[in-house]
Amino acid sequence: MSLAPIHTQVSKAYAEALELATQGQRGGCCGGSVTVFAGYGQEASDYQGVQSLSFGCGNPLALAGVQPGQTVLDLGSGAGLDLLLASDLVGPEGRVIGVDMTEAMLAMARRNIEAAGKSNIEVRQGCIEALPVADANVDWVISNCVVNLSPDKAAVFQEIARVLAPGGQVSISDIVAESLPDCLHGDTAAYCACVGGAIPEAAYLQGLEAVGLVDVRVADRLVYDEPQLRGLLAREDVAGMVGKVASVRVVARKP
Repeated sequence: MSLAPIHTQVSKAYAEALELATQGQRGGCCGGSVTVFAGYGQEASDYQGVQSLSFGCGNPLALAGVQPGQTVLDLGSGAGLDLLLASDLVGPEGRVIGVDMTEAMLAMARRNIEAAGKSNIEVRQGCIEALPVADANVDWVISNCVVNLSPDKAAVFQEIARVLAPGGQVSISDIVAESLPDCLHGDTAAYCACVGGAIPEAAYLQGLEAVGLVDVRVADRLVYDEPQLRGLLAREDVAGMVGKVASVRVVARKP
């Protein structure tokens, strides 16, 4: 399947989920119940309104080691919570770039950035398979439950390696899955819920290693239980998936 139909489906689903979230409701996308497990601590206390619009499955900046003055790129930056947190870490001398393909998300992120008074954040519209970012331009690539939504993960991994400067690092929170049942394959709702397009953990690590990144490993892992899977997928028949779907934080480095 080409990228365009999948991108259109995902973008539409997340625009709708954002609209529901702004009304105090939760949609069936990755932001449904998974946000509960995101692991944001005191560092997010200044951004509670934005946190309620988060559609992530983890906290890619937790223990990542981002330093003042560095440049951080967020793939699928959404409403901007991780952009704001990264901005705090890099400080006024640093730079934060967000890339998202959904105009509604970009508009919300711009409003949140303006409300927070941040001048070191820039958001750009684009797809993560073809990033609108120059070669060897960033110190960190982060992402929060977005790469699983890509229909061409090999291209995403190649783009990550391209935009990282030598010595640059990766800290990505994402969902991985082993041996998904046939009923989820081709299921648009499951895909947009961050499970239908998830790949096995080993394949994820191998994909990053294949583009030349080193020190690739899983730093954190949360395996979803049955109630969490029901909330994530908005369906009851999940018993066969228990123990096979997890939120992980993957780290790596460009030599």
